[in-house]
Amino acid sequence: MAQDEAVIGCTGELLIGTRGSAGPGEILVRVRGGSETFLAWSQEPLPIGATVLVVDSRGCREVDVIPWGDPLDRLHGDPADAG
Repeated sequence: MAQDEAVIGCTGELLIGTRGSAGPGEILVRVRGGSETFLAWSQEPLPIGATVLVVDSRGCREVDVIPWGDPLDRLHGDPADAG
């Protein structure tokens, strides 16, 4: 099956934690004006509730993810931490 290009670059929340090479988890992604679930694969185990970035699509509703922290969140932190 072909890659799902629309989901690459989207962020989502893990509904089921990933287990690294031992198996996938499940991610909820806001895409195409709604929310969809995909099997989520990662190199390292990631916990339930983790925010992740979709970096590739395997087709068949399976994606590769990495941990994600919004870089803009740092702007709301302690001003002494800036720059």
